[in-house]
Amino acid sequence: MKSAVETLDPTKVKLTVEVEYDELKPSIDHAYKHIAEQVNIPGFRKGKVPPRIIDQRVGWGAVVEHAVNDALSNFYRDAVTAESLRPLGQPEVEVTEVPAKAGEGQLAFTAEVEVRPEITLPDLSGIEITVDAAEVTDEDVTERLDALRERFGTLVGVDRPAVEGDYIVIDLKAVIGDEEIDSVSGVSYQIGAGNMLEGLDEALTGLSTDETTTFATKLAGGEHEGEEAQVTVTATAVKERDLPTPDDDFAQLASEFDTLEELTADLREQVASIKTSNQAVAARDLLLEKLLEAVEVPVPSGAVEAEVHRHLESESRLEDDEHRAEVTVDATKALQNQILLDTLAEKLEVQVGQGELVEYLVQASQQYGMDPNQFISTLDQGGQIPAMVGEVARSKALAVALRDIEVKDADGNVVDLTEFIGTEEEDAAAAELEGAEVAESAEVAESAEASEETPEETAKA
Repeated sequence: MKSAVETLDPTKVKLTVEVEYDELKPSIDHAYKHIAEQVNIPGFRKGKVPPRIIDQRVGWGAVVEHAVNDALSNFYRDAVTAESLRPLGQPEVEVTEVPAKAGEGQLAFTAEVEVRPEITLPDLSGIEITVDAAEVTDEDVTERLDALRERFGTLVGVDRPAVEGDYIVIDLKAVIGDEEIDSVSGVSYQIGAGNMLEGLDEALTGLSTDETTTFATKLAGGEHEGEEAQVTVTATAVKERDLPTPDDDFAQLASEFDTLEELTADLREQVASIKTSNQAVAARDLLLEKLLEAVEVPVPSGAVEAEVHRHLESESRLEDDEHRAEVTVDATKALQNQILLDTLAEKLEVQVGQGELVEYLVQASQQYGMDPNQFISTLDQGGQIPAMVGEVARSKALAVALRDIEVKDADGNVVDLTEFIGTEEEDAAAAELEGAEVAESAEVAESAEASEETPEETAKA
């Protein structure tokens, strides 16, 4: 097979492929066999019709068409691999030549396809990244302690106007014109939550028990989405959360510690860990941002359009032009990030271990609320595991890149992110361990296979 590539633009190429008859012959033989099983020709049993009879009765054109349809995708894939292309979509294929008769000629075709563009990344050592300092203040610890007290607090009724943070038991009715479109009764709502109706927080603030008010709001969902409704709301009870006193008794109730001092020391460590983790996330985001600023990443329009169509179709919003524009911006940015990170992963020769992939898949399964084994099986059946490997590689590429960059905080101190980005030594040790486990599994399988000899084979031995 011969192949050649013509670059049409930075994100699109034309692949020309020529396949000798001998390489196509297995598919031609398969075509003869398949057609022989389908046709009824007097004097011949199904499946036993000779090729020359098929040529006479069915025609060489049908045979070669069947063979080309059967083999084309494999030849295309082989040519893509040989030319080191990285397709980002489905190709537009045109068959330009087929064998004129059995034993003579060749298959030739062209394929235009969008590909990942070639981009040149800057020297990582020249990139400077500054993140917020991870200093833990007393206010941070107090905030953490108050959140813990909230979990153990109790709601008590109060005889005063409601303020932000209070819990209100409400009866609510919404009408459009003379039509009542919704109503609820006895619902508890915290002022400031902002998760029911726009304007509800303002309407409830200042209400006392058994007081009623009315306000106008635009509905955010349902069959009346976007319409304005008049909402009447009554506060049937006003409650505040009574927090337990922060003392040794509370420490024993809310934690494994005996004293408040021990509890606050642990909370301080938790805040420090969270802030350091936030530094790692910020460093990764800033690195990606700086790389995007330093490199122009061409984006294939067809791949963007395909993703936009898929997204809108899943939401049944293909005719929503305003939403289409928003999704197009997001899809373009996502594809730019993917192209840049794939290039970075290749440059850094990032390898994804089985353990890393499994860890990622287990976390993803939890986000979807699925059993990990079922989730992985579903992805495997859909051929999506390679895409998941790509996701892990892209994420790991940023972590590996940060090993070559000095990250400082706002005070000029060097930030140690080793806990989050790992080291080359750790990667090598993990790869060695994984290799040993694979070898051990292969040895066990080989031993099991050897032990499954038939009685005759055992007797001969």
